[in-house]
Amino acid sequence: MVAAKKVLIVDSNIDIQEILKEQLETNNEFITESVGNGHLAIEKTSLSYYDIIIMDIELPDINGCDVCRVMRKNGVKAPIVMLSKSAADVDTILGLDSGANDYIVKPFKVNVLMARLRARIRESEQSEHAVFQIGHYSFRPLDKTMENNRSNQKIRLTEKETAIVKFLYLASNSVVSRDLLLDEVWGYNAGVTTHTLETHVYRLRQKIEDDPSNAIILVTEPSGYRIVR
Repeated sequence: MVAAKKVLIVDSNIDIQEILKEQLETNNEFITESVGNGHLAIEKTSLSYYDIIIMDIELPDINGCDVCRVMRKNGVKAPIVMLSKSAADVDTILGLDSGANDYIVKPFKVNVLMARLRARIRESEQSEHAVFQIGHYSFRPLDKTMENNRSNQKIRLTEKETAIVKFLYLASNSVVSRDLLLDEVWGYNAGVTTHTLETHVYRLRQKIEDDPSNAIILVTEPSGYRIVR
């Protein structure tokens, strides 16, 4: 089962919030939180991680473009999809130049919005600046770190450990065979065996599992390994 993507909806219209929540959460593909103004959106993104943000450009306190700029300045890497009543080129340009990843004109079809969300999330996950949520950790492949969101402790990973975690994460809760993981992380190297992989997995568990002998994040399956999100 693929973990639901966390979405922040920023829109002052309660009806729009509820419609988006109902439609996005129908198949458990997304889980949503909603706020009605820019200040709350900035506060939310400073405290929590979101896979993607949907933001109306016309907010009651701050223009959506300005909110987007502040979020980017604060280091928010999540894709931002702007919603607007205006189809004018100048408004589209302003939205994208403020740091948004997409610009959708109202009214829109929800299935089209969902397709755009999936596309932007895929792009984000392939980005070198991607941040992945794994259990209570924020995993940053570029920095080779996993930050414990409970204690704020930052755990340093080796290059191989980082590659293992990222490949397993992108497998979306599926089991990855030992041979495939070896080939992906080490490439063709006759000197590398499954024992090498098992040693790296053991060391990883010592770093990220509360109880390494009873792993709940990096799990061993009969046919390989799996990351539980």
